[in-house]
Amino acid sequence: CSVLQSLEPTTKADCEGLALFTSDALARRDYAPSAGIAPHVARQVVRAYVRTASIRTTLRATLQRFAMQTLQQHLRELQGRQVEDAALVVLDNTSGEVLAWVGSSGSLSDAAEVDGVTALRQPGSTLKPFLYAQAIADRRMTAASLLDDSDTQIQTSGGLYIPQNYDRHFKGWVSARTALAASLNVPAVRTLVMVSPDAFFKQLVKLGLPLKESGDYYGYSLALGSAEVSLLNLTNAYRALGNGGRTSPTTVRPEPVEGLRNSKASTGSARTGVQALDARAAFIIGDVLSDPLARARTFGTDSVLATRYWTAVKTGTSKDMRDNWAVGWSARYTVGVWVGNANGAPMWDVSGTTGAAPIWAAVMNYLHAHQPSRAPKPPAGVVQAGVLFANTSGSTEAGRSEWFIAGTQQSAFAMDSGAAHALTAGATGQKGLKIARITAPTNGTIIALDPDIPPNRQRLLFEATGVNLRWVMDGKVFAKGASAQWLPWPGRHVVRITSERGEVLDEIRLEVRGAGAKSRAPQ
Repeated sequence: CSVLQSLEPTTKADCEGLALFTSDALARRDYAPSAGIAPHVARQVVRAYVRTASIRTTLRATLQRFAMQTLQQHLRELQGRQVEDAALVVLDNTSGEVLAWVGSSGSLSDAAEVDGVTALRQPGSTLKPFLYAQAIADRRMTAASLLDDSDTQIQTSGGLYIPQNYDRHFKGWVSARTALAASLNVPAVRTLVMVSPDAFFKQLVKLGLPLKESGDYYGYSLALGSAEVSLLNLTNAYRALGNGGRTSPTTVRPEPVEGLRNSKASTGSARTGVQALDARAAFIIGDVLSDPLARARTFGTDSVLATRYWTAVKTGTSKDMRDNWAVGWSARYTVGVWVGNANGAPMWDVSGTTGAAPIWAAVMNYLHAHQPSRAPKPPAGVVQAGVLFANTSGSTEAGRSEWFIAGTQQSAFAMDSGAAHALTAGATGQKGLKIARITAPTNGTIIALDPDIPPNRQRLLFEATGVNLRWVMDGKVFAKGASAQWLPWPGRHVVRITSERGEVLDEIRLEVRGAGAKSRAPQ
């Protein structure tokens, strides 16, 4: 104010106005458009190359601008859901060249300088394709093998949990194809039990995902993405799936130049690589992730993941909806998208299909606006055979043509339905004597809410034997009939079934844990 007074006569109101203007200006986000359209890459390249007057990168300016605009536009559409950051990377499948690198949402972010492409985050379900690929490569299963998707207790360091699926329902016996494409959690954990956390950890490291801890440290939660990875490394691992299991470094430079120092910005020739995963298994996983019918069990037939051309894609959401992802590849490109908050704050009702997937689909559509993408040809050692599914109660899945590693194919898959019931039956034998009883869920169930579930699909199914039943939750009637649905709410609950006269016929207690319903999203 003293400076202003020295220039011209100034009133007290002028000084107060100047103070407000100054505080507002200082509070503005420091993001300068002059940094260019790829500031995060620019900083890395400048540090990596010395004595170079002009530096050329592999980024495509038009693609970079489109990716940035698409990312910002989608975040604006999510306004009010407590999400302001996102990142995106596009890789050329053959060369490993980085074609687009959007490290942040720019002016929409409070942390625009943080590079979301290299930041470490929990990947959620996006690690599942590598787990199933390893199990298939080891001949522990095929894409047609049946896995039990039922309520299962998993011991973790935080206690005893029962993982749930995207639509809050268990599917019973499903094929591995359905389990992966529909992103079912229990079959993934069962698969990791077969493979072992340590073996899976080593496979991820081979694919260029340098996890900080050992497989034993993560335990079975590794199947659901409890480790931390960067978007760049995860996208490059998916690129390996599209390249027949071969992995190679990424690069932002089209050719080496003099003056190169060690840096993450350029890692040498991307055309060299190693066989990190069985090519036959990689092909089968790509076929699964491109199958809209297998995906429909969870995501429906009109999912944003569906494209008019061939693509394979997987989404994922981390604990408490802090991160969500969409990573997938076409015949020529691999695209990875992360959506979340740089400070780690949870989002409101933003899953992989509503947060990252629309951005992924828009960028893929841009890349293939005038360029086709066709399904890859099967490698040597892969055969196709018809399969049928059945159990004692009828058909499990419709018959189809399935891909196998040669020597593992079989024409029929069947499972006694009693086996599934044996795994989920309650421990109290006296309940079997009751005329009416609650058959699902079992008494003492602890439900861990899956953060990949939108609120309108977070309903728990209750089932009971008997007629003319009333369902009572914590003393309040909420449904009538032999079955009922309920939107899980954190806390301990008592569920009863009663007769029309109010007689208590059976009772269970359950607990809901997780942040899926901690805060309601704005209407």
